[in-house]
This record gives sequence, C-alpha cells and structure tokens, in this order.
Amino acid sequence: MEKKKKDKVESDIMTHDQNPYEIVKDLLKESVSRLGLHENIYHLLKKPTRVFEVSIPVRMDDGRIENFTGYRSQHLDILGPTKGGIRFHPAVNLDEVKALSVWMSLKSAIIDLPLGGGKGGVIVDPEKLSERELEVLSRNYIKSITPIIGPQKDIPAPDVNTNPKVMGWMIDEFDQLRGYNIPGMLTGKPVVLGGSLGRLEATGRGVVFTIREACKVLGIDLGEATAAIQGFGNVGSMTAKFLHELGVKIVAVTDAKGGIYKEDGLDIPDLLAFTNKGENYASNYEKAEPINNEEMFALPVDILIPAAVENQITKETAPNIKAKILAEAANGPTTPDGDEILEEKGIFVIPDILCNAGGVTVSYFEWVQNNMNYYWKVDEINQQLEEKMLAGFEKVIKMREEKDCRMRDAAYMVGISHLVKAMDARGWIGEQEKL
Repeated sequence: MEKKKKDKVESDIMTHDQNPYEIVKDLLKESVSRLGLHENIYHLLKKPTRVFEVSIPVRMDDGRIENFTGYRSQHLDILGPTKGGIRFHPAVNLDEVKALSVWMSLKSAIIDLPLGGGKGGVIVDPEKLSERELEVLSRNYIKSITPIIGPQKDIPAPDVNTNPKVMGWMIDEFDQLRGYNIPGMLTGKPVVLGGSLGRLEATGRGVVFTIREACKVLGIDLGEATAAIQGFGNVGSMTAKFLHELGVKIVAVTDAKGGIYKEDGLDIPDLLAFTNKGENYASNYEKAEPINNEEMFALPVDILIPAAVENQITKETAPNIKAKILAEAANGPTTPDGDEILEEKGIFVIPDILCNAGGVTVSYFEWVQNNMNYYWKVDEINQQLEEKMLAGFEKVIKMREEKDCRMRDAAYMVGISHLVKAMDARGWIGEQEKL
C-alpha cells in the first residue's frame, strides 16, 4: 500500500550534535547563580518531576506489528497543570523531551501563565506511515499516557509533525476511554471539537510581536527590513505571513527538502497558496532561485528566524550570520558555542522561551475557554496574546538592563524568579533560598 504523506510539517533538518538537556541544565545553573540564589534552587529545577516511557504497538498495513517508543515528561506543576506538545520524529529521545519540558515551564513563567512544563514525543518518521497507521499510533500513544494526563494534570498539544487532525484523533480516544467529552484535556484541536480560534497562527504571530519589539529597541524600520526563515511548517509560514503584512521583505526560506531565494523579496501570499496545495514544499516553488541553509544563514538580512528544530546555530554556522536580530521561533536552535559567537558579533537574540511562547499562550486561552464552555472571538484572542507577549518581552528587557546580560540569560532569570516566588508561597524553600 502506498504510504501517504502527512499534512505540512516543520522542517526535518536536525543535527543533534549536542544534548539539549545538558544545555538547559547548564543555563539553569548559570542563571540561578546570576540571581544570587542558593544552589538548592537549581537542584529543584534541573529534573522533571515525572517522566513516562511507553511502548506503542501498531499493526501496520502489511499485517506485521511494529512497537514504537514514546515519552512524556512533566517538569514542574507548581504553577498549575503541566502543558506542552507532542512531537513525532525519528530523532526524538528522552533527554530532548526532558529539555523541552523545562523550556515549557520557563515559557509559562515568563508569560505569567498558571501552567507548568510538559512535553511528549514518539520515535517515528510519520512520512513512512499511511494515514491509518498514523491514526492508530496517535490513539495508542494517548491511550498509553492516559493515567498521567488530563485537564487538571497535564495538557498535551501539537508540536513537530503533529497537527489539529492528530489532536482530533487523540481527544476522541481519550473521551472514549473516559466515557464522556473532556475538551480541555488537550489543546490545538480542531475548532469544531473545542479548539480556539487563532491557535494555528498563534506561535508565528507571537514570534512577530517579539520581532516588532526588538526592532523598536534597535531602531530598525520594519518597512525597510529584510528577513530569512529556516523552516516553513506552521510556525515558519505564519511568521512569514505576518512579517509580510508588516512590510518586511522576506528574501529566503528553507524547509526539509531545500530552500528558495529571491533578492527582491518572495511573493509570500503566492508562496503560501502554493504550499497549501496538496503536499507542496516551499523549496519546490519555481519563482525563485534555490538556496541551502548554509547560504541562507550567511545572507545580509536584518532578521534571521530559525523555525525548525534544535542545534542549527552552531560554531560552524554562527560565524557566517550577518543578521541584526536572531528570532528563535524553534525550540533550542542555538548551541552554547553558537550563542557565544552571536554575542561577540553583537546580534540581538530573542530567545526561544520568549520568542515562541505565543503557542502555549493561546493554548492556555483554549483551555480556559474549554473550562468555561464559552468561546471568544479571534480579535479578542489576538489582542490578549499581544498583551501577554509584550509584557513578557518588557520583563526580559528590564532584566537584561538590570543584570547587564544577554537576552537568553535575562529570559531564564525572569522565568526562574517567577518559579521561586511560587516555591516560596508553597513553602518549598527556606530563607536561604529566597530572592
């Protein structure tokens, strides 16, 4: 039986030459020290509260049974139920999922959401599955982690290679197991099943809000600015759409299959129409020249947006970057070595735990609407998203100025400070650990 490609996905460019969990632990330790906190705070933050590993048997179309491995990490539920996406990718591993759950805790803390950090993943290449196999995998994964999830425990959402359709299968499976509808058990689901208006565009819209604010800090006129985007899945494409609407000239995009470049600027509405047809990749667009990631990173643009996956801005790629702003739409796209080079070059970095927090923010709005059983208009959602993102950006900028540090360090310190206040309020810490 011919395998069927899934819907548009994030870029599959991965290096994984560094362990993201070790990276995030180092950043936590450094930020705790910068804040003058006791090292006990680091020990409270460095490990997820709970990690679940499951086996997921799937009967394939040819009759054989294949057993996939899945994970769910719940970092910290001190502010509320844990929250975070589920990714389907062949490079998923336990340490990656742990790191992603820590980042989710920090995002929620920076944006001031009553949520903790969670993340899930399955080791699989979804492009090698038929639609039936993908549905069975999705249902069996959610069935396997059912004991530890729910609207007051842990709330999954889409991530790399998952989408509202997959969320629809997952919520149906959960509801069948429970015997009644529980729309708040996950977010990013189809609107007809209780999904929120504006959720699909939320991460990209939030990225653009932070880029707009960074341009104000640096005195860059958006109407005269240029940009390049790595990754043209949901986040990359929505970021392109909203930047184009603000007058930014997007000269290059890359995806899993390659990339395209046009010095005068890509016709973004036409490109979006092209990629929305069937299974077209942006790199197949014929009204532009081909380009690869290395060439794109070296372009003299004002804004560079990694919107794919981890470990893309490294000691090999960072020296060639000429952008004034690096907006991390992806999770963990910059390695520590790459980060040092960006700092030396004076590039303004909008760190991932701030830059891409729009997704979890509107997921929170979706969860609230599910709990109320009352749904908001999209303008109201977008307005509240903007308010949350701007408040988070302002807190990080203020911390940056106060501590005279990098944006990434400032973002970590804002998140950690918020979590420490919650620890204090719950009586988790004594006088020696307080701010």
